[in-house]
Amino acid sequence: MKGIIVNFRGGRHTQKNNHMIIKVNSIDNKTKANQFLNKNVVWKSPKGKEIKGQIVKEHGNKGALRAIFEKGMPGQSVGTEVEVENGA
Repeated sequence: MKGIIVNFRGGRHTQKNNHMIIKVNSIDNKTKANQFLNKNVVWKSPKGKEIKGQIVKEHGNKGALRAIFEKGMPGQSVGTEVEVENGA
């Protein structure tokens, strides 16, 4: 299932560089997002490098997902596609 990296996870003065917020079109509420907890996510760079992550929590009430990736996620990954393992 395809998703899009929307942003980094961060606060007012901080930014977590390997925590990403992901939006999947078929998920539009918190209960659907809960089905994706502990699923794997893979981001592929234009050169073919794969960085793997895991969905750890939902983000907000509209179905966004929070994923923690391995170290090395570039800023250019924001706005690009990721592959999400299917839920339930």
